[in-house]
Amino acid sequence: MAVPDGMPDELVELIARRFRVIGDPMRIRILNELRTGELSVSELVARTGGGQQNVSKHLGVLHEARIVERRKQGIQALYSILDDTVYRLCDEVCGSIQRQVHDLSQRLNEHTL
Repeated sequence: MAVPDGMPDELVELIARRFRVIGDPMRIRILNELRTGELSVSELVARTGGGQQNVSKHLGVLHEARIVERRKQGIQALYSILDDTVYRLCDEVCGSIQRQVHDLSQRLNEHTL
């Protein structure tokens, strides 16, 4: 869906908020780990290297933004992706960075020859 010309301020704010939510390095790590499927907080702590309180805080932000969903299983909370469009955005950004690095590498190689 294309962004309309002359976006209303409310839409601009929503877009900016979404970028702020996913723009944190720990949240990107969490989202990347959740690509494999549903995980508990303790599993995410082990996989990301973050502290339990820090990971929980970031999961709360992602949950509030409706990017992840939470399911209770006994005393554990299990998290999974609710809005997988976040991966398309991340993939686009990663692809863009790879192209930039490749172009820069080629330019550097041309200057060293």
